[in-house]
Amino acid sequence: MELNRRTVIAGAAAAGVAATTAFGGTAHAAPGRGKPVKSLFGRLADGTKVHLWSLENGGTRMKVLSYGGIVQSLEIPDRRGRYANVSLGFDTLEEYVASSPYFGALIGRYGNRVGQGRFTLDGTAYQLSVNDGENSLHGGAQGFDKRVWDVEPFTRGSDVGLYLYYTSVDGEMGYPGTLRTKVTYTLTRDGDWRVDYEATTDKATVVNLTSHVYWNLAGEGSGSVHDHELSIAASRYTPVDSGLIPTGELARVAATPFDFRRAKPVGRDIRTAHQQVLYGQGFDHNWVLDKGITRRPEQAAVLRDPSSGRTLRIATNEPGLQFYSGNFLDGTLVGTGGRVYRQGDGLCLETQHFPDSPNQPSFPSTVLRPGQTYRTTTVHSFGA
Repeated sequence: MELNRRTVIAGAAAAGVAATTAFGGTAHAAPGRGKPVKSLFGRLADGTKVHLWSLENGGTRMKVLSYGGIVQSLEIPDRRGRYANVSLGFDTLEEYVASSPYFGALIGRYGNRVGQGRFTLDGTAYQLSVNDGENSLHGGAQGFDKRVWDVEPFTRGSDVGLYLYYTSVDGEMGYPGTLRTKVTYTLTRDGDWRVDYEATTDKATVVNLTSHVYWNLAGEGSGSVHDHELSIAASRYTPVDSGLIPTGELARVAATPFDFRRAKPVGRDIRTAHQQVLYGQGFDHNWVLDKGITRRPEQAAVLRDPSSGRTLRIATNEPGLQFYSGNFLDGTLVGTGGRVYRQGDGLCLETQHFPDSPNQPSFPSTVLRPGQTYRTTTVHSFGA
């Protein structure tokens, strides 16, 4: 019989098992569900309180910060029912504020890069906050990842979750319009983590929201993810220049290191002498999903750790997926497990519209106008 999450948990229940793991978790006899629990995580320099919300459902355990909507930890069982935290992060608020490379954060207003931090909309030129060389990255120096969100817990049928709210005022980080944002984190009865993004504006603007979790399905701090097997349902990707800004081309992945149409180890081609790999010091590119923009979430990628058996399936209605292979983790950051994070110790799979779309007329539009509602959904399904 093929083992999956449900058979593992059911087997543990039948045996009365509650095994302690090396990561401090246990394999519960049955998945729990209850109202999310709030606790104080820390205070910002101005005294603002930052809370941590703990929630569990369907065998998945998650901790979320009001600061940046950060997923501080996400625990799932392996093929033997042993839990591990598969999301890179920190133990303290001070570390997130001082040096986080967007660990687990909500990203906005614009996920990924905008070339030279400039764009023109309806004849008006806008200059954004520049924080990545000459470019604007992930919303600028004080993006959504560095804001304190209002959080409201919920239980709905068999689901539990959090509503997160943030209002970005007109001109914040250079973006036009007051953007009212609502993001819903839901843990379903099957242990899926669903993210629903919504936003409205009072002035024409651009928006591209995403989540920046760094995944290591063997457990954070366990070492490289280069042996993880990844598939991406994309026949094309967007090549970049030396500043990692798309050239506008939609290039074929066939016969390149970017071909993940069939699952292969992340590290198989990561040291290939291909100019695009050299630009990114690994993979840091947007894949053009074959499905395009869809009404409902459709499968975009599958990640598997052969050692633990854990799998992550990502479905989205977005047209793109940014795969970042953790190239700039440099051994200076210590994670929640007390171990140093080095290059390739985690990877990101960010569902999105394409980078620099405001300057690329041929890319799907990221413009949001008054009277419209921005809506997008991504579902993370776990198994073993």
